[in-house]
Amino acid sequence: MTNPQTGLNTGSHDLPVSPDLDAFMGVRWTPTPLPADQRVPGYDRFPGRRDRLSAAFPGERLIVPAGRLKVRCNDLDHRFRPHSAYAWLTGLTGEDQADHVLVLEPAGPEGHEPVLYLRPRSPRSGGEFYRDRRYGEFWVGRRPDLAEAARLTGLRTEHLDDLGKLLTGPQPPTRVLAGTDALVDSATGRPRADLRDGELAAVLAELRLIKDRWEIGQLQLAVDHTVTGFEDVVRALPTALRHHRGERWIEGVFDLRARAEGNGTSYTTIAASGAHACVLHWIRNDGALDPNSLLLLDAGVETDTLYAADITRTLPLSGTFTPIQRQAYDLVLAAQSAGIAALRPGARFRDFHQAAMRVIAEGLADWGVLRVPADQALAEDNGLHRRYTLCGSGHMLGLDYHDCSQARADRYLDATLEEGMVLTVEPGLYLQPDDETLPLELRGMGIRIEDDLVITADGAHLMSGALPRTAEAVESWMANLLS
Repeated sequence: MTNPQTGLNTGSHDLPVSPDLDAFMGVRWTPTPLPADQRVPGYDRFPGRRDRLSAAFPGERLIVPAGRLKVRCNDLDHRFRPHSAYAWLTGLTGEDQADHVLVLEPAGPEGHEPVLYLRPRSPRSGGEFYRDRRYGEFWVGRRPDLAEAARLTGLRTEHLDDLGKLLTGPQPPTRVLAGTDALVDSATGRPRADLRDGELAAVLAELRLIKDRWEIGQLQLAVDHTVTGFEDVVRALPTALRHHRGERWIEGVFDLRARAEGNGTSYTTIAASGAHACVLHWIRNDGALDPNSLLLLDAGVETDTLYAADITRTLPLSGTFTPIQRQAYDLVLAAQSAGIAALRPGARFRDFHQAAMRVIAEGLADWGVLRVPADQALAEDNGLHRRYTLCGSGHMLGLDYHDCSQARADRYLDATLEEGMVLTVEPGLYLQPDDETLPLELRGMGIRIEDDLVITADGAHLMSGALPRTAEAVESWMANLLS
């Protein structure tokens, strides 16, 4: 709660502070400056990014908030992650960025001057540093002061309290990344549905579609840590199989690796055993593991720079696929291989999905599950094969695990692939346990195989190739890790 007399965010059970204690807390503190040579990772990349955004909106003020803290329960906030567009423009990715705002101020023919409005480090006076549970240094850790933040980023910095002054009086044409910070939206009069601001969100997404060499390196790091996390999971299977909520055990094992090596997971880990794997976004993870069933593990590590991996493997919990499991797995693998083969510069984004779906539809027809020819099912006015596969076969990958989703269709979904784009290919089969169109032996299996790839000059590079894909290789890999 906020104390109305002090303005501090204090808990309801805080002890009173005497004047003597307050005075004592304000003296005899050793200076602890940040290293003078410390910079955000990728420091040299960010001015060019801001210049590209500036060129898209000449003469307009652009406001990109980091976002605000959200209460988890009572006086405890969720762990904070800044908005991806803010991170992409500033390089600032830490939990200390809550409420901060980047403003690109129009500066005549020179474009824009970027200014970072932030809450600087609390001084050792006034009580905030030890009494404010939400922002005080003793409660949540140190923040840079204004000069330190300027050195870290190369940006002019101003106190967050001065943002309100900027937004009063006559205003230039202004766009806001709306829906990110309700207080900023309110101060600028920008509703979430404002179409002008929607264009800012779209351009920010589109500018991120092609990754530079540094970004690809960060994405590869995320993938590499994710591979290690999958290895951790396989080694933990004997213990997980004995636990009454083995899915939670698997989730915890992977999430430990994600927090140890990066910022955490790219998204909530999906650890789905048996029929749970037929739920595309199963995150309850509260089931036991049946050694006769499959485990669908969809998980990714997010780096400290907030770049995301997104990988799925479907594993036989016994260590060996049964014949019917292998039949279904091999169909999904063939679909994924067809999708990967369709990746190249100049190919339409939708091509790889259509290639994968043709394999799925033909396989289902060959099994007798699909009661119409594959060509008929694949027609736009039909789509009956989707009962068993339902969703798309991949998406862009970057700072968000579903990256650039606000880009306009003609720049993304209906556009062509270009060198430097990073995406996933992830076809799946979801054979529901209560689906009477399926033979009994197929019911209750969910299989997805997902890999991360970067478009190259002549095709695509498999970034997650360190994880096996074929059924035989999966079995051998599991056996080696469990030996």
